[in-house]
Amino acid sequence: MKIGYGRISTTDQNHDLQTDALKAAGCEKIFLDTISGSKAKRPELGKLREQLRAGDTLAVWRLDRLGRSLRDLIDFMQWLNENKIGFISLQESIDTTTPAGKLTFHLFGAMAEFERNLIQERTHAGLAAARARGRKGGRAKALKPKQEKTLVKLYNAKEHTIKELCEMFSISKRTLYTYVQAGTP
Repeated sequence: MKIGYGRISTTDQNHDLQTDALKAAGCEKIFLDTISGSKAKRPELGKLREQLRAGDTLAVWRLDRLGRSLRDLIDFMQWLNENKIGFISLQESIDTTTPAGKLTFHLFGAMAEFERNLIQERTHAGLAAARARGRKGGRAKALKPKQEKTLVKLYNAKEHTIKELCEMFSISKRTLYTYVQAGTP
């Protein structure tokens, strides 16, 4: 049996393109996830793994729909191989039931990981450049310094419950404990 797997990263996208291609390729069942490819735990991929049997073929629209890390892809392919399950990637024309397909898979997997590493490298370089210019990334603090001091004093006085303090300052428990742990006098 040929079984398809599709994945999109956000709810702003839709599965139609992948679903249509997988149906045209002859997939009898299709499992669809809406989750980042960098996430190892994907609900529908887990269900798919339970369904696959020796002699089946897993089809994906593109290799990056299955995973972004070369290590994860290789591990998954090894699992498929150990369980005598074929693999087809429609866009890259990879068919692991042939020796040439196995080689092509490894080459495309290496290229996908290389591209991801380049993106991470550029992101880190951009953040470093921004910090060098005095810009700080991340979310703005919930409280101003004077409010922080007041919060810590009230916390240490033990006259109010944690819930009351959180409500007074419109912050979460986690934020409260972050300020308290920082020990702002």
